[in-house]
Amino acid sequence: MKYNILVTGGTGFIGKHFILELLKKKKFKIFSLSKKKIKKNVQIKNVKYIFCKIENKQDLKKKLNLKIDYVVNFAGHINHSETKKTYKTHYIGLKNLTEILLKKDIKKFLQIGSSVEYGFTKSPQKEKSKLEVKKIKSIYGKSKLLSTNHLLNLYKKKKFPVLIIRPYLIYGPGQKSDRLIPITILNCLKNRRFDCSSGEQLRNFMYVKDFSKIVYKCFFLKINGEILNIGSSKNYTVKFIINKIKKIINKGFPNYGKIKLRKDEPFYLSPDLNKFKKFIKYRYETPIEKGLKKTILYYKN
Repeated sequence: MKYNILVTGGTGFIGKHFILELLKKKKFKIFSLSKKKIKKNVQIKNVKYIFCKIENKQDLKKKLNLKIDYVVNFAGHINHSETKKTYKTHYIGLKNLTEILLKKDIKKFLQIGSSVEYGFTKSPQKEKSKLEVKKIKSIYGKSKLLSTNHLLNLYKKKKFPVLIIRPYLIYGPGQKSDRLIPITILNCLKNRRFDCSSGEQLRNFMYVKDFSKIVYKCFFLKINGEILNIGSSKNYTVKFIINKIKKIINKGFPNYGKIKLRKDEPFYLSPDLNKFKKFIKYRYETPIEKGLKKTILYYKN
């Protein structure tokens, strides 16, 4: 018997990698939900594609007229400077989705939250930290934290089977070119001089295929109504990552200190992983250099 699994945001960077991981298991009939239609030639075989705006409740209800056993929510608006669209997809869309799913007997709902929900909380951030929406400076962080609060409330009141995952920085082949690692790779490949911040910010990076395997494991955890940080065992400064990419490619000229930090950008962003280690047995982790080499190869091609 195959279970039906809904992957919202299934045509996005992480969603696509996760679907490829699911296909290896051969346990699921996979449904991908996304707002933008993609051409047949880039659709993954044996995946049923549904195209709909998650913030449009009536359309969403019609399109989700099917049995659903498992859900993972990767859906969201990528350009966070577009505040209204960010709020609508990350929060209003999430509320629409849960309203529909409450009427279905689902086994697990995995919400992909964000480390940004911690705001300026001291690192390493712990899941039990008390967070206030009004103290979060970015609309993306606010929308994600509102979604977390909504889901935890549904669990308390209606035993909605939700587990909230808070990943740190996910990178790898196929990521949009406006993110730190792709920007650096593309500038170095073209041997450009490019402006950077001081690079002293501390961050936690995880290779996308590792993350996809961990998300899959989360479906079978016997915990609900909880938050779980997901990250790698090591933290790096942004400067270390840029210099590592420059060294691998042997090109590029980063100008440090030319870009000021955004007001909504925490200086230290790293996870407390004690809870993660308690529930998830994941021994293999792609070393940063190996992950960067694989990502560089993708952009080279």
